[in-house]
Amino acid sequence: MSRGHWLAVALGLAAAAPAQAEVTIKLATLAPTGSAWHDLLRELGRRWEEASGGQVRLKVYAGGTQGSEGEAIRKLGIGQLQAAALTNVGLHDVVKEPQALTTPLLFRDEPEMACALERVRPRLEEVLLERGLVAVQWSTIGSLALYCDAARRTPAELAGARIFAAQGDPGVEAAWRLAGLTPVVLAATDIVPALQTGMIECLNNVPLYALATRTFVKAPWLIDLPMGFILGVTVVRRDTWERVPAELRPRLLAAARELGGRVDAEVRRLNADALEVMKRQGLQVVAVDPEAWRPALERSWAVLRGGVVPAPFFDEVLAARDACRKGLQGRGR
Repeated sequence: MSRGHWLAVALGLAAAAPAQAEVTIKLATLAPTGSAWHDLLRELGRRWEEASGGQVRLKVYAGGTQGSEGEAIRKLGIGQLQAAALTNVGLHDVVKEPQALTTPLLFRDEPEMACALERVRPRLEEVLLERGLVAVQWSTIGSLALYCDAARRTPAELAGARIFAAQGDPGVEAAWRLAGLTPVVLAATDIVPALQTGMIECLNNVPLYALATRTFVKAPWLIDLPMGFILGVTVVRRDTWERVPAELRPRLLAAARELGGRVDAEVRRLNADALEVMKRQGLQVVAVDPEAWRPALERSWAVLRGGVVPAPFFDEVLAARDACRKGLQGRGR
């Protein structure tokens, strides 16, 4: 049984408890203690407690103290946690649809992605609800790009490069192969030593990660291509959410979504700042023509569509992107 099906069964078997005077929600996040993400989650806890008159209390466990995203999902399933702040990639063991947003070259920029996300968000939330999870807030963690050990200006120069591929995600591994790269499957915790030893030559991540882990020192060439987006989503177990009095839930959702907008703005600033810091410390940005790269990278879509993301939803995201692109162009972009 897959982890997603197991989680759905575990959540489905949890009996809906009657409303109580106080609902305590334990939330796990990989966000470092004291980071912008952690601060905003703590503020969310204060807002929820205030909006509910003390009936809802949010306890945030930051810095991966509850384990990896996979471990947080397992703990959600058995009730040790009632909530988690996860990435769309980390969610793939439960629902695969959100991973469509990380498709290489699918979107030209963040506004286009955000527009498409808003169009497909109801379906994403419906899929999560079917798995026993309520999405209370979405945010953008950043735009992915390749950091490499050399200036790889063309697909031919990138061909055969050893690139990090996360454990437990064979579809993405196959997609990298179709794009002409050589994926090396590792745990995320092994990225830094793998770069130091030459086991991998490239990794796909956001500026904040590259700066925080200093991976840009060994991979100091940034290929300036939109390689997809990492999203964050805060989910709460459905049975826990339904213990919150119905009249309070809209207030809690409003607070969460307002803070999600603030997370987007703050993370956008932090990623831009991180990029400037790395440039001052030797990072070289390699300007490339996206259209020259498109044939190689779009070959990966054949695996992502159907192999990673259900084909009907992938097509729905494509249609949303096209509608957004037409609308944004109509407004003079």
